[in-house]
Parts: sequence; structure tokens; C-alpha cells
Amino acid sequence: MNINTTLVIGGAGYIGAHLVPQLLATGRQVTVLGRRTHPLHELPPDTVYVAGDFSQRDLIGRLLDTHEEVIHLAYATVPNTSFENPLADLLQNLPPTEELFSEVAVRGRKLLLVSSGGTVYGEANNLPIREDHPTKPISPYGVTKLTLENYAYLYAVTHGLKYICVRPGNAYGMGQQPFVGQGFVSTAIASVLRRQPIKIFGQTGTVRDYIYVSDLASGIVSALDRGRLSETYNIGSGIGRSNTDIIQALIPLMQEIGVNVQMEHLPERAFDVKSNILDSTKLFEHTGWRPVHEFDEGLRCTLEWLRQLLNE
Repeated sequence: MNINTTLVIGGAGYIGAHLVPQLLATGRQVTVLGRRTHPLHELPPDTVYVAGDFSQRDLIGRLLDTHEEVIHLAYATVPNTSFENPLADLLQNLPPTEELFSEVAVRGRKLLLVSSGGTVYGEANNLPIREDHPTKPISPYGVTKLTLENYAYLYAVTHGLKYICVRPGNAYGMGQQPFVGQGFVSTAIASVLRRQPIKIFGQTGTVRDYIYVSDLASGIVSALDRGRLSETYNIGSGIGRSNTDIIQALIPLMQEIGVNVQMEHLPERAFDVKSNILDSTKLFEHTGWRPVHEFDEGLRCTLEWLRQLLNE
């Protein structure tokens, strides 16, 4: 078996497109497993791409036989769709992931599970949220994500699974498709570019911890390289921004290109946590990781990328 061989399940998506180049830069050989015949996002030429589903036990077994590490990014639903069909959210994600844990444990491989920092905690008792904060999710998406974490811990105790869990904040940046059920920043920018109002649930919207996607990717690599087994790490900026804060930051950028910003207020949604800000101190103390992108810088990069995508 080759040294430093890494399998990224779901690595052809938005986060994977930023993660894979950083993995390659460490000298790893990287294979991406994706459900599409061809990857949604362009991957570096040194990447091996395999089309298939990680629920295919024979396929995942063959891949695990030739890879030392696994990063599990794949997830079949988003928070909106999970609320509409909670049982489907559970059934589409839990059984294949539980089988993955089993197959990884049997082979003695190392797994990094990408969970959710935005949904597993529920309403915050205090901010920013540390990893030992109570976990009381109020969305089916968060319940399933937390269940996956608990199964990983169960397999660590009972089957020797070597795993690390990360809970990321709200990623934004170049490559994030708008109007897909998550990703407020890209959807807000695209709405303005299309001369449509930005939809906000409630008076000011929710407060979230927005982290530039390449900073999230570097946090994942840091946790994989230097994180401690069976530990859980937040990956966030430590700064909370409401939907209206995002819009206020967007207004001067849009004025530069002569586009007006409009808002549309909708009723609050029961499954939206009001405020979520992550404390990433533990990841810094264990690995030295810090985010390096300023929010305004990331916002401008996202705007320029979306202008090209939408031919604005």
C-alpha cells in the first residue's frame, strides 16, 4: 500500500474542491469518490476520481484496502429537505455511514468525520460554543449528524475505530452554488445580481459563524494531521454575523457595480437556531490552526466568482 493515501468520500463537491488541492500539497495521493459520472467541481489532475456510492459495500471495501485515511464529506440532504422528510434524512445517511464505520474499523484505517457545527448544538446556552456544550439539535439534519457522531464513538469503543470528528461553521466562498437550500452568502449575492430581494426569515435573520471555505479546508487537514483520535473539533471564525450584517457588508460592494440591494422578510422557521458562533480554541491548541481570510475579503471573492458564473 502506498504511503499517505487518502480517500475523500463526497470530495467532488463544494468543500472537496478546496480540500483536495490542500491534501495534495501535503504529498498525499488522493482518491475522490463521488456519485456523479463526472465530478461537479474540477479536481486537480493528480486526483483519482471514482464514480460510485459509498453505500456500495464491495466498492468501499476495495477502496479502503488501498487507502490509509478516509475523509467522510458526503451527506444526502440539506437542513431544509431534512425538515420536510425527517425519516428520509435518517435512512439515507445513517445506514451507509454505520457500514462505513464498520469497514474502516475492520481494516484499522483512520477516519475523519465531517459533522455540523451549525446544527448539532441547538440553541446556545452561551456563546461562543465550545465542543463540550450540550447537544440538543432542533432540526432532523442536526439529529442525524449527532447520531453519526455517536455511532463513530460507539465504534471507537467497541471496534477500535480510529476517528476524528470536526464540526464546521457556515462555509462560504468561491464555488458555492446559490439557491440549493444552504449557503446564505452565495444565495444573497446571486439574488441581488438577479435583481431579486434577499429573503430573510425573521426581522434580522439568524446569527451564524461564517468561515471562508479554504480556511475550513485547512482546518480539516490540520485535524487530520495533528488532531487527537476520538476528539471533536469546532472549525469556525469565532465571529457571529446576522443575515442583516451580511447584507450591510454587501451594500457597498453592490454600489460599486451599480446594483441595489433589496430585502424580503419572511416568518421565522421553527428549525432555525437563532445564534451559532463556534469556539475553535481546542483545534488551535491541538494543531496550531487559525483562519486567515478576512470576511470582507472572502465576500468580495465570492461576489466576483458569482458575477462570472451568472455572466453579470
